[in-house]
Amino acid sequence: MLIYGAGGHSKVIFRMLIDAGITVEAIFDDQMDTALFEQATVTYHPQIFAGQELIVAVGDNSARRLIAEKVSHKFSNFIHESAFIDSTVMIGEGSVVFQQAVIQADARIGKHVIINTAAIVEHECELGDFVHVAPRATLCGNVKVGENTLLGACCIILPNISIGKNCMIGAGSIVTKSVPDNVTAAGNPARILTY
Repeated sequence: MLIYGAGGHSKVIFRMLIDAGITVEAIFDDQMDTALFEQATVTYHPQIFAGQELIVAVGDNSARRLIAEKVSHKFSNFIHESAFIDSTVMIGEGSVVFQQAVIQADARIGKHVIINTAAIVEHECELGDFVHVAPRATLCGNVKVGENTLLGACCIILPNISIGKNCMIGAGSIVTKSVPDNVTAAGNPARILTY
C-alpha cells in the first residue's frame, strides 16, 4: 500500500494500515522532507511502486481532490475492522472509514470520502466526493451532502436534510434545515455565518 500525505491525518491512516498487517511501501509528500514513524517521505512519481494501490491521506478536502486528480496510481479504500458497514452500502474509491464508525443500510459514499472515528452515517444517506465527516458526527437518515463539504466533529444533521457542496458545518452544530452550497453554518440550531 502507498500513502500520499505526511501530516496528522496520514499518521492515523499509517497506524491503521500497519495494525491491520498491511505493509506501507512508500509515503509521498511533495512539500515535506520528513519521516512518518521513521519511514522517509518521497516526492510523488507515477512509476514508484507502479503496481501498488494508494490512499490519499490528507484531511483537507480541496487538497485531497488536487492530489487525487494528479495521481496515476490506482486508489484503494480502507475500512477499519471495528467499523460497521451494512452490506447494502456503496463506497467509492479512495475512501477511508475509521475506527468504530457506522454506515447503515443503503447509504452511498462518494470517492475519497473520510468517515472519521465513531462517526455515524444512517440509512439512505448520500455523501458526494471528497466529503469529510469528522469524529463523532451523526448524519440521521436520508441526509444528502454535496462534494467537498466538511461536517465538523460531533455535529448532528437531522433526517431528510440536504447540505450543499463546498460547505463547512461547525463542530457541535445541530442542522435542522437544509443548507445551500458554498456556506459555513454553525450553532444550535445551525445558522448560516458566511456565504
